[in-house]
Amino acid sequence: MAATAVALAAALGAGGWAADTQSAVTGPPPGSAAWTADTALGLQPPDPATSTPAQVASFFAGLTPAQQDALAARHPLVVGNLDGAPARLRYRANTLALTAERTRELARATDPALTPQDQQAARTRAERYRTLLNGDRQILAFDPRGRGQVAEVFGDLATAARTAVIVPGSDIDLLTFDRATDPYGTPAGMARALRQATDGGTAVIAWAGYTTPVGVGVDAATEDLARAGATRLTRLLDGLAVSTHPQAPPTVFCHSYGSVVCGLAHPTRARASALVVLGSPGMGVDSAADLDPDVPLWATTRNGSDWIGNVPNVRLFGLGHGADPTGPGFGARPLPSTGSHGHTGYFAPGTASLAAYAAIALGH
Repeated sequence: MAATAVALAAALGAGGWAADTQSAVTGPPPGSAAWTADTALGLQPPDPATSTPAQVASFFAGLTPAQQDALAARHPLVVGNLDGAPARLRYRANTLALTAERTRELARATDPALTPQDQQAARTRAERYRTLLNGDRQILAFDPRGRGQVAEVFGDLATAARTAVIVPGSDIDLLTFDRATDPYGTPAGMARALRQATDGGTAVIAWAGYTTPVGVGVDAATEDLARAGATRLTRLLDGLAVSTHPQAPPTVFCHSYGSVVCGLAHPTRARASALVVLGSPGMGVDSAADLDPDVPLWATTRNGSDWIGNVPNVRLFGLGHGADPTGPGFGARPLPSTGSHGHTGYFAPGTASLAAYAAIALGH
């Protein structure tokens, strides 16, 4: 046991140990108190902290489009993050929320009471918000708290026959969600690649909706952030089930630490058509038998240059994420990775892994 703990620490250290621990952003979105107190329509809005996505969907179904838009204008941060609300309305609300936050950050950037470092951070955030407002981007979720969270839709959720969700791993937040460097290691880059590989046959959600670990360290080796993320992922999938109507629930692709989030979320057949893990350090479960047998689990064979293979597949003293999903005894269906390179190369065009992902996303 001691040797295993030492090996785990050594492997994590080889990946660049990070002491920067994170506090998960949890609870209802900012502005929820004002939202629940708003009875201008003669109705009690659903409490974001306690209402289910089905209850949220039922509430909005009873409103006219004008009433929906009025609520989005008064409470953009709440409506934009309410799983179960119509996607069209969430896009509109998040456009308003991003615009307001950008204005706030621009003011902070010239505030003489702030340090130069804080002013620069405000300029960086303001520019980030500007890029998210560009063109016809469909922002499904936006939360400025902490390092920031965001989700973007590629395709049309209202008409797509098939859908998919990308769940990322460490180092993904508002600023890195769609970074130009290492694009296939970001949820936005993975989503674009998958949608293109399906010839536009899917609507793909790039979901950075939980607090991810920073670097490889205590947070990445434990499951606290994954548990908080699993709760949020479950709400997202429940919301899609009542607000969209594809032929089947989404296929969920789980990269790196995101596979721990997916394992702890325990998606059911009503929430997911399949789970696909790639670059996984483990799923927080002992085997596929611990997951819903009606949701096929696919595990991508690790390529030889993926550093995650150096992490021991153990769960000891609260460290590690358990058995290797690619192992023969785990019970997952294997997928090829020919042509992929490194920890973030599985969605790269031309790889066998991306071709397999496209086939699964299309239900083949």
